[in-house]
Amino acid sequence: MRTRSAFIINSAKWLLLFTVLVVAPLALAVVGHEEEARGFWTEFGVGLGFVGLAMMGLQFVLTARYSKIGAPFGMDELLNFHGQAGYVAWLFIMGHFIILFLADSEFHKFLDPTVNLPRAVALSGVIAAVCALIATTYWREKIGLVYEWWRASHGVLALFVVFIGTVHIMQVGFYISELWQQIVWVGFSLGAMSMLVHNRVFRPLQMKKKPYKVVSVKEEVKETWSIELEPVGHEGLDFKAGQFVWITLGDTPFKLQQHPFTISSSPEVRDKIRFTIKELGDFTSKVGAVELGSTAFIEGPYGNFTMDETTSTHNVFIVGGIGITPTMSILQTLRERGDQRHTTVIYGTPSKEMTPFYEELKALSAELNLNVVHVFEEYDEEWEGETGFITPEIMRRNLPKDISDCEYFVCGPPPMMDVAEGALREWGVPVHMVHSERFNIV
Repeated sequence: MRTRSAFIINSAKWLLLFTVLVVAPLALAVVGHEEEARGFWTEFGVGLGFVGLAMMGLQFVLTARYSKIGAPFGMDELLNFHGQAGYVAWLFIMGHFIILFLADSEFHKFLDPTVNLPRAVALSGVIAAVCALIATTYWREKIGLVYEWWRASHGVLALFVVFIGTVHIMQVGFYISELWQQIVWVGFSLGAMSMLVHNRVFRPLQMKKKPYKVVSVKEEVKETWSIELEPVGHEGLDFKAGQFVWITLGDTPFKLQQHPFTISSSPEVRDKIRFTIKELGDFTSKVGAVELGSTAFIEGPYGNFTMDETTSTHNVFIVGGIGITPTMSILQTLRERGDQRHTTVIYGTPSKEMTPFYEELKALSAELNLNVVHVFEEYDEEWEGETGFITPEIMRRNLPKDISDCEYFVCGPPPMMDVAEGALREWGVPVHMVHSERFNIV
């Protein structure tokens, strides 16, 4: 069983490492530096630039999708942290420019094209690029920017900022005049940027060696489809129940189109792998039209929404809508392994007719030590179960008296997850006993 102390220690290690890497450029700058200080605001503005650029470099690491990086938070939480860190990096970089401009008019020449045209264009481009990164992320849906193009431009803009920022530091040279300092800084920047190259070049090359083909496209309920893939020339994917992957459909893995989907089948069945996808726009709105025999490529697996490390006698899944997909993978795995641990699933959907896997869950209930509690928003007069939305009251009615003996898995729409997580927190359930996955990865 995961222990609270282990969770806190692992979390603290990763946060400490991130903090050390962010402030490391400041330590690198002051080692052996003998120049006279230039005033508080000038030095403060320079410091913001160093830290902001370091945070931008680390963004490549956070999005590199290495399973060991960021544990034990989970990929969804790691990428959410990446988004928040991006906003902070933007504030630091913009603060660097603004404070130096206000502190000393001598710095105005850095953006003056009459003094140095290439430098002025490059630094102005950095300002535009970091602002574009924030604007296109925050307002992507409002401005109608297609996900694939946003993702591609996001990487290119970030790469440009880190590259120009590194060149700028080299040219100024006030704090890294020594050759060894320059080598360390360039090495850090190149190492961070290489993560993007690895993610967009090396990984697709590896994926190309293990293609899949689409063998089934089935409508589970209205606007929700299950797609089954079959490995071609290899044994299939080794994954844990509850994990997700990135899928690319088409003849090449180098396409911009790549989306994360949770596996809804058991890892015990290696000849096929199933994904259940709800139509939500962009790529998913066309998922029902995918042709049989189409080629697909898989990157992964990722995610910590798994039961493999749990030893709890009772596991509780609180899920809504398409959030049932990782739960289905886990339940099927319990069946394949003959695992009869007590399991409760509280499952909220619009109605019985709009409930994916309704019959499959009924069949699993007969084979496992499983209690499925459906919560329908709309229902007929014959329905005697829970109704409305998942609330703390519904949760409490269907949980065991000793809630401390359970581990909890929460997945679904953000409002539902907020309610469930808030209730568990209020009831004193330790954070390490609650595993969440939000379907908002980009």
